[in-house]
Amino acid sequence: MGLLSNLTVQLQIAQTKALSLLTTTGAAQVSKTYLTDLTDGTGAGKADLVFHGTRTIGGAPDDLDLAGSLTDAFGTVLTFAKVKSITIVTYSTNAANVVIGNAAANQFQGPFGAVTHTIAIKPGGKFHLDVGKVDLGYAVTAGTGDVLRFAGTNGDKYDVIIVGSSA
Repeated sequence: MGLLSNLTVQLQIAQTKALSLLTTTGAAQVSKTYLTDLTDGTGAGKADLVFHGTRTIGGAPDDLDLAGSLTDAFGTVLTFAKVKSITIVTYSTNAANVVIGNAAANQFQGPFGAVTHTIAIKPGGKFHLDVGKVDLGYAVTAGTGDVLRFAGTNGDKYDVIIVGSSA
């Protein structure tokens, strides 16, 4: 099974401001596109696994085991050794922030400074992180460092895409 991943973050911002004593308006624009192309395989600049889904937080946090319990779109069990990219989008109808990180056990540290650190994404918010082409990725350690926790209010929803490699 091959994987070709083009990770793109695109920002387009237009800012205007009325200029004092003039009838014109000043304008400033920013248009930036950041692209990371990952080819099939393992190692720097490569990925061979992808998990994606729409998830709902139940009465308890939603813990994603990155090494052995998630499946891809074809039903194949995924065992991530490295995470190259994480994208999370929360729903605007959520009652609370979706808080990522700080699982009760076997915490995936990944981009967090420590296993107890978290990131809170507000309702309707977006979070994207990728390691670029030159990095091997964030290590996943099966059985001791492989659980990525999503906590929030019962019924909160989020979309998640995790790209990584099996070695």
